[in-house]
Amino acid sequence: MVVMLVGLVVFLGVHLIASLRGVRARLIAALGEGQYKGFFSLLSVAGVGLTAYGFALWRAAGPALIWDPPMALRHLVLLLMVFVTIAAVAAYVPSHIRTVLKHPLLAAVKLWALGHLLANGDAASMVLFGSVLVWAVFARIMAKRRGAPVPPAPAGYGGDVIAVVGGLVLYGVLAFWFHPHIIGVPVIG
Repeated sequence: MVVMLVGLVVFLGVHLIASLRGVRARLIAALGEGQYKGFFSLLSVAGVGLTAYGFALWRAAGPALIWDPPMALRHLVLLLMVFVTIAAVAAYVPSHIRTVLKHPLLAAVKLWALGHLLANGDAASMVLFGSVLVWAVFARIMAKRRGAPVPPAPAGYGGDVIAVVGGLVLYGVLAFWFHPHIIGVPVIG
């Protein structure tokens, strides 16, 4: 549990600092933009690694079940993840999807965390996905407050096709390879 919590503090902490523009600006001024981005990236990766390792340790120690989600919610989450992966890809492709969602990666993270809260009833999942959901909601509120620019919609729909096709490919990789082989929990089949 402690390893996962340290990882969450590191990962969410650096992202919290990035959302506080005054603190971020002072750090960039002190370190330089390249070093700031390097430290940010290094700490983010370390936070994800510690979180994932701690999560695996916590779950391996016993499920500490808080509630037993009905199978229907797990099926719903499989559908929600299609939208998550499309939104995640849309964050990097100029498209109407990106314009409508405004901050598609945050939308993807929120829906991912909510979905995993619905599908998992153990304490480790509640802490992990609940923390990430709270952070993503906070990050979206902060982006709205600072008036983060909304990308304009492109003239055509090529970006939308790329986002949908790329999202479906990403979904397939996550569902059929990553989740069963890396996470150790098959979600399909």
